[in-house]
Amino acid sequence: MIQALYIEDAVRNDPFVHTLCTRYATVPQIPCTHFGEVFNRKGQNFRLQKQKPSLILAKKGGKLVLPTPEGYGIGSTNNFYFSHMFNCIFDCRYCFLQGLYQSAHYVVFVNVEDFKQAIVEKLEVANPYFFSGYDCDSLALEPLTHFVETFLPFMAKHPEAHFELRTKSTQIRFLLKHPPLNNCIVAYSLNPETIVKAVEHRTPTFKQRLKALRQLQEAGWLIGLRFDPLIYCTTYRELYPPFFKEIFATLDPRKIHSVTMGTMRFPKPIAKRIGDLYPDSPLIMRPPTEEQNRELFAFCADTVLHSISKEIFFPCENP
Repeated sequence: MIQALYIEDAVRNDPFVHTLCTRYATVPQIPCTHFGEVFNRKGQNFRLQKQKPSLILAKKGGKLVLPTPEGYGIGSTNNFYFSHMFNCIFDCRYCFLQGLYQSAHYVVFVNVEDFKQAIVEKLEVANPYFFSGYDCDSLALEPLTHFVETFLPFMAKHPEAHFELRTKSTQIRFLLKHPPLNNCIVAYSLNPETIVKAVEHRTPTFKQRLKALRQLQEAGWLIGLRFDPLIYCTTYRELYPPFFKEIFATLDPRKIHSVTMGTMRFPKPIAKRIGDLYPDSPLIMRPPTEEQNRELFAFCADTVLHSISKEIFFPCENP
């Protein structure tokens, strides 16, 4: 449940904002000059806000489309990302956002047309890929934002570009009702159920995600598998093979657009902040060594490549 609704002055008269104000008429509605007044305030309790989040409605300024970090891509050399939202409704222990932001509140940017124009300005490069889901889950709040649903016609008008929606969410009904697009990849982050229960809190189960992937594939949508991050544990040799086997028995491997793989990794400042949030978490406080991650990656990559073509496999780090 949203605890409060913060409304940036610049978007107060936006029709979508009016709709949400009506929807959340019973919660406090607080004006602000800029979303950063709330979101970037120092001394906030991220864990408490995660349990009782507020929703901030704002206009995103500055550069709306940015180059992706190195190693983030699926074959193109021209990779960009855009963030229509900051933060995620899920609560994964390894999520870098909790080390990046001061606040766990959700920020939704409502200037959709500005995002479209910023993407158009990047279309002159060859084979551009645009990734949604870097600073949020692409689909988790779709019933509230309708961002992707309103973006689909724009994607259809620009077949020269590719778009990835990265998610753990099963909010796909609107996609199943829409004709599939040849330039839109719905990519799911996946881990074995033991790991989901341990560190991917509030997320759909592995089987629920796999069911969503199958429904999308059968409906003609391009699907991607994102084994990133793989999570090291002493039983990984027993845990991961049946997980991969179930995936490739459920899906048609010939109709998978792309597969990426990587292990858990953080810049040191972000790792320290996350460690401060979870001082009792073995995953965060006693992370695997580089050698353990290399062994895990090599084992899982070798296993997966028995089921898919090497041409659709994109490692997120050097094995």
